[in-house]
Order: sequence, then C-alpha cells, then structure tokens
Amino acid sequence: MSECLHQGDSKVPATPVPLRRNRRFQTLWIGAAAANLGLEAVEVAYPLLIMSLTGSPALAGLFGFAQIGTALLVGLPAGAVVDRWDRRRILLISEAVRALTLAFIVLGLTAGWANFGLLILAAIVLGAGTAFGAPARMLLIRAVVPDHQLTAALSQDEARSGAAALAGPPLGGALYLVSRTFPFVAAITGFVISFACALVIRLPAAEKPTEPVSNEPVSAEPKSALAPLTTAFSGLLELISDRLLRSALLLISIFYFSITAAILMVMVTLRDQHHSPGTIGLALSGTAVGMLVGSALVTRLNRLLSPGALLLTASTLTTVAVALLALPLGPVWVFAMLTLAALGLPALKILVDIMIFRQTPDHRRGRAIAATITLIGAGSPLGSLVGGLALQFLGVTGAIALIAGVQAVITAAGLASRHVRSARWPA
Repeated sequence: MSECLHQGDSKVPATPVPLRRNRRFQTLWIGAAAANLGLEAVEVAYPLLIMSLTGSPALAGLFGFAQIGTALLVGLPAGAVVDRWDRRRILLISEAVRALTLAFIVLGLTAGWANFGLLILAAIVLGAGTAFGAPARMLLIRAVVPDHQLTAALSQDEARSGAAALAGPPLGGALYLVSRTFPFVAAITGFVISFACALVIRLPAAEKPTEPVSNEPVSAEPKSALAPLTTAFSGLLELISDRLLRSALLLISIFYFSITAAILMVMVTLRDQHHSPGTIGLALSGTAVGMLVGSALVTRLNRLLSPGALLLTASTLTTVAVALLALPLGPVWVFAMLTLAALGLPALKILVDIMIFRQTPDHRRGRAIAATITLIGAGSPLGSLVGGLALQFLGVTGAIALIAGVQAVITAAGLASRHVRSARWPA
C-alpha cells in the first residue's frame, strides 16, 4: 500500500508560507521520491533474478511474501515504537539498513555467491526496514507541514508515489537488461539520497514526539519499558471494532491481493513470450498510469458515489481487468488491463483517510498508520505467495482464473452486505 494519509484543513494563518517554499517538506519529498523510484525499479529485478537462479515462479512469489509479510508482521509494534521514539532517527536507521542490505546483494552477485537463501534473508531485513520507515516518514511530514497545508502536501506526496510507480518498472527493466546489479545500485542510490535528506532536516521543537496531554487516564498509555509491545495492537483493535471499516478494509486488502498476484503472473507470461525486461517494465507501468488517472478522478468520484458504491465499483473493475489478463494479447493489452485495475486505488486511499484518520491525534498516529498498512497490505504477501504457487501448479490461465474468482467472490459479498451498500461519507 501507498504511504499517504490526508488530513482536514485547519485555520489558515494570516500570511501562510507557500508549500513550495517549505524547505523541510520539500527536502523530505525529494528523499522519498528518490527512495520510491529506486524501490519501484528494483521490484522488477527481484522475480527476474530469482527465476534466473532457480527457474521457479513459486520461489519468486515466496520472496515477495517474505518481504511484505515481514513488513506486516513487524508493522504493529513498529507503529508503537514510532509513536514514542525520535521519528527522524528511525527513518535514518531504516534507510541505512535497507541500503546496506542491497549493497550486500550487489556484492554477492558480483562475487558469484548470491543464491535464493541470501535473497530471502534480504527480503526479511528489507521488510522490517519498511515497517519502521513508512510510518516514521509520514509522521515527519505531519511535523514539518502546517495543518492547513497537509492536504496539499500529501497530495504532492501521492503524486510522487504515482510518478515513481510509472517510471520505476521500465527503468528497472532497462537497467536489468544491462546488468543484473544495476537495479539494486539504483535502489541503493535512492536510499542514500533519502538518508541524506532526512539527515539535514531539523524538526520544529514543538513538533517532536511527546507524550499525550489529553484527559485520557494514565493507564491508557503505559509508561513501562514494554509500552511499545503492550500498545502495539491498540490501533488494530480500534479499526476492526467497526463493522463498516472491517468490510472496507477487507475489500481493499483483496484488491492488493489480486493486483500483486496479477503482476507476478504478467511477468511470467511476458517472459515466456520472450519479451525483454524493458518491455515487461513498460507493461507493468500500467498500474501507475491507472493510479495517476484515478487521482484526477478522485474529487468527482467522491462527489458522485457513496463509500460503498466506490468500494464496489473499484472491486468490480479489478475483477474484470484481472480476468481479461487471461487473454494472451501481449504487453499493450497487459498495460491496458493493469491501468483499468488500478483506476480506483487513489479514491480508495482517500476513502480510508476520510473514514479513519481525520480525527486521529498525533500521539496515536503511528499505531493508526501501522494498523492500516497491516490490514490493507495483508493482501499483498498472500497475493505473491498464492500467485506463485498457482503459476507453478495451475499454469497461467488457471492462476488468473483463481485470482479473478477470489476477487469476484469478495465483490459479491460486498454487494450482499447492507453495511457496505448503505455507507455514507462522514459529515
């Protein structure tokens, strides 16, 4: 899932400083853009490298499962830690660890001793780094941007994610064509730039993480050394206690399940059709194009559709698009179907924002962000694992039919749910 959450606008100061002149935010944005571009580029290289080493689509899927699964497993306690520790320092450690991990992979490839075991170990470390880095970066954005500019700032952050998703896959495919190590070098460069940008910013003194000052009872925020562990699940429990939110998060999670599995299937299919890594990367950029087009439609969709209708429309589009990927019509067709499948994603992200995060206080935002990433992102590692196994044992057509069938069942369940159909935007 993306790292952006939108907040309501507060009272605007008499002479607000334009967002483009907010050096702290723009520095963070540059670092995030560099890291995202590198990540998107190297995501193309992982399955191609694993299949070249092992010849197994299932093992390629297992890598994605290990990386994303670790991020989700570590995510809840990471959110509690981010709420209490220095967020800038956490981001610096995360970027340094991820850069060093990828450097170790490059060293292994260069020396000739890289193997699947090394890559799985790297996946676990990278996933843990993401679990800490993602909420830390989001909370830093909130710390350096005034309330009245948060929507604009996070919209710019969303544009950064979409642009990286658009440029990264073809860049990664082209770099891999030149050398297997080049996509990893690109990702290392992105993390180094992100580290440098986080290093030079300084948080306003008033915005450093502090203990809550509300009227909550002292027991609500344990002060013991085990506080991060005892509070880790509070954000998760708060979200799943609401029936509508449970339904919404399930639908969005299945969306990520289907998209992740579909991307793996597409890569295997296009590779078997003897298309180049660069062409595969261009085909995968359809997801980013769908996100960018969908971003332009968010305001209109939110005005025309209720939350339930929006969820069900996006889920239906994904079901149809994934099913149509079974037609072996080449990279252009794959690009078009991935575009269609991703059209509803930006609106779904803002739906989650409006229904969950608008009223979240600062001292619980880390847990709220981590819980949402966990619930929404749970579909991605399952999609990677199930997609790889389905390709291994059912073939491309059978695997696509399975994933489209799962998406269709969840869509039908949403249509049958009164709580989903009758959902309304909060006042």
